Amino acid sequence: MARGTAAGRRGPGWLTRRATTGGLIGVALAAVSAQAALQWRTREPAEDPPSDALGDGSFDEVYAGRHIRGTRVAGGAQHPDGAWDITVDGRPLHLMRRADGGYLSMIDHYQSYPTPLIATRRAVDELGRGRQLRDRTA
Repeated sequence: MARGTAAGRRGPGWLTRRATTGGLIGVALAAVSAQAALQWRTREPAEDPPSDALGDGSFDEVYAGRHIRGTRVAGGAQHPDGAWDITVDGRPLHLMRRADGGYLSMIDHYQSYPTPLIATRRAVDELGRGRQLRDRTA
């Protein structure tokens, strides 16, 4: 039997102090990494005003360092109540109306929002700082 190796010792004292310390450090690093990833993913978006205060009017503002603009355009057969022309930094953001009356965007299409303004703000939150929407000509 080899002396001083873990493979050679399978009795009551086979777990060494070095192996225990390494295991505890690994568990601690995993816990810290998981907590950091969870905090990053579940960041709280900025608060919105009550949805009844937003109305259905147009908007033009700077949100999270991005220029967002939304105007209602005349509706046709597909959009009897009117569609929205939304831009983020001058680039188009497509919004879709849901059957429940809410809106969703192509950036954040898993969540429904009560107004186009809130849907646009959440899309900006998802884009983050470095990413841009495609240009109209692209």
